[in-house]
Amino acid sequence: MNPRLLFAFAIFLGSYLPLSTILLVQDIDDKKKNGGLCWDFLTSATCSIPLQKPFLSIGFFLVCLTCFLVSWIALKFAGSEGQKIKIIDSKYCPSDLMNYVLPYIVSFMSIDYLQTNKFLGFIIFLLWLFWLSYKSGQIILNPVLMVFNWKMYEVTYRFPGSQDVFSGVVLSSLSIDPNSDYEYETVQSVIVIDKG
Repeated sequence: MNPRLLFAFAIFLGSYLPLSTILLVQDIDDKKKNGGLCWDFLTSATCSIPLQKPFLSIGFFLVCLTCFLVSWIALKFAGSEGQKIKIIDSKYCPSDLMNYVLPYIVSFMSIDYLQTNKFLGFIIFLLWLFWLSYKSGQIILNPVLMVFNWKMYEVTYRFPGSQDVFSGVVLSSLSIDPNSDYEYETVQSVIVIDKG
């Protein structure tokens, strides 16, 4: 299964949920915050959300949250196709976090929603990272999934009834044990296993 561009972009944006939270917190306006919290900001003329750019900061956070939930739910259903493989050997390996570390570092280098040019440059930077991840076939490797016990493994495996041995990368919510059979689905070049 090769994810369509829009779905792949949703997976990518979902991985930046923590970044959107950091930017949301950095957007808090101290002057508005001192006035106290006001929940009827939609109907009150004197009440406002204590953010400098509430539409952008809350919007980016909600988009990333929605994308993460969609990708997590999609992964939960991905391994239910009934195709089987036998894992011969498996090695747990932490996912490549470098692609995700750079944008977090950039977020602390005075990027905020008020600096339009810097923020647009940051968006272009994220789009470039997305395109590299998508073209390399690694879009599904989302480090935020580690919070929900998804892990990445390097495995050698074979198909039932065959003696040919293959190697690949598995993203799984289960502990992958050698000499065990698993149902799987392939997303780009990554094997997704969610059920034993």
